[in-house]
Amino acid sequence: MKVLFSPKVQDYLDSLIPILYENGYFGFEESAVRYIDELRKDIETNLPKIRQKPAPLYFDKYGKSMYYAIFRRNKQTAWYAFFTKYNENGDTIYWIW
Repeated sequence: MKVLFSPKVQDYLDSLIPILYENGYFGFEESAVRYIDELRKDIETNLPKIRQKPAPLYFDKYGKSMYYAIFRRNKQTAWYAFFTKYNENGDTIYWIW
């Protein structure tokens, strides 16, 4: 099993670090970096294990037969990962859009 992030998602997550810090969500930039790193790790580790739902048809413009999963960071914050999954050489690949 592999979980791969598209370059666009990688860029988006990286761009969140200064936003989270500058808007006061974290007192230190290192804390914002750690938060994003932990989110990535959570998705990579747990995506195959948690409930996956078919994405609404609206998201077919990004890829056919997409799914999504919810990653809750606390009571107020949840992140949605939209992805396609396919098999390659007997290995399941999760491609996050």
